Amino acid sequence: MNAKAALHQDNEDLTRVGPGTVMGGLMRHYWLPAMQSGELVAGGAPVRLLMLGEPLVAWRSPSGEVGVMDHRCPHRNASLFFGRNEAGGLRCIYHGWQFDTAGRCVDVPNVPRGDDFKARVKTTAYQAHERHGIVWVYMGDAAHTPPVPKIEVMEAEPGDLEIEFAQRECNWLQALEGDIDTSHLGFLHVGNVEPDDLLPDDPMRHVVANRAPQLEAADAPWGTTYCATKRTAGGARYLRYANFMFPCWTQAPQGQFENNLFARAWVPMDDTHTMSITLLWKRRGNLFRTMANGQPLPGVAPLALLPNTTEWLGRYRCVQNPRNDYLIDREAQRSNRIFSGIENIGMQDQAVTESMGGITDRTREQLVPSDLMIARTRRRLLKAARALAADGTRPPGVDDPFVYRQARSGDMVVEGDTDWRLTYQHKIGEAVRLGE
Repeated sequence: MNAKAALHQDNEDLTRVGPGTVMGGLMRHYWLPAMQSGELVAGGAPVRLLMLGEPLVAWRSPSGEVGVMDHRCPHRNASLFFGRNEAGGLRCIYHGWQFDTAGRCVDVPNVPRGDDFKARVKTTAYQAHERHGIVWVYMGDAAHTPPVPKIEVMEAEPGDLEIEFAQRECNWLQALEGDIDTSHLGFLHVGNVEPDDLLPDDPMRHVVANRAPQLEAADAPWGTTYCATKRTAGGARYLRYANFMFPCWTQAPQGQFENNLFARAWVPMDDTHTMSITLLWKRRGNLFRTMANGQPLPGVAPLALLPNTTEWLGRYRCVQNPRNDYLIDREAQRSNRIFSGIENIGMQDQAVTESMGGITDRTREQLVPSDLMIARTRRRLLKAARALAADGTRPPGVDDPFVYRQARSGDMVVEGDTDWRLTYQHKIGEAVRLGE
């Protein structure tokens, strides 16, 4: 196999997530956040849920139990989205077959001696778990259900946890890679900002004073980790740490290391659509602070979402999207009020990652040293997914959910030239810790 063909195969293995795929097999070994608990009403209408390329239906029984199952009735494939949510289960409107939240058939009223027949009928159903207002789904082998990952921000008190869902119209990995690409911050988000535009104590001054960080990356028990280093005007070092965590989590350096409790999941809906689920501790502070003139940083605006619909791709769609060019303001771009011309930090990321296409062609890329974390993360994912497919090797974090508790992102200024990994270990020992 030549180099381009090998890269193409790598891209296929990294991006395809449906049943029977290499990456889909890895994803199905983990609990994944799927939807907000408030989307499901006890005894209310089912919701279409697209996850890992599988069209599912989610519903909450009149007693409050959550069910997640194949949307097709196993009788004649009619969609259970139209089903009646009754005591005892979800009833297909076509012939009245009824299923409980475990997918067991509990009634087949159109079959003589139905009680004998229904015991032989079961539809695909997945385990669901609720925590902090999020419905988590496990789509793997029920006989080997893993524990829920112990990501530290999930230990926050419910009132201290902010949750944001947003759909992205591209493959999960290219969306995720935006969070572990450190050098784009100095251009896409703050390319129009100079050091003197910021307050003297604003760490962002280090980002805009030198837009070409020295990057180091390494494998970690939870996935991969990087440190971007810059020398300050006073001779100290400005460090920015971030992480990839299996199977599809990131921790971006969006605040000070000691209290930046933050995690984001990039859950594949299918091969070309992704649900971003952000969890952040409200007390962590803010990466994008007020400028020296007292004005907010240009381009930092609230996320705007369209109303949810019942379509397969109808949940958490952004007002700014490819159909309206993300409402880009060319005058703001020309005047350098906003480097990209696009309002909202997340939408700036969304515009560039979606502009790459549904699945980007990685054989065309020309990677440079600032892409070290991205290259290492791809290798780590491929190695784990292929080992699982080849001989059943369990991927990182599945059996030991506590590996995630040692993952932390954020920035800091330190004196001296201590190795970045040793500095990380020292600083995490001093950091705010939840759940201890």
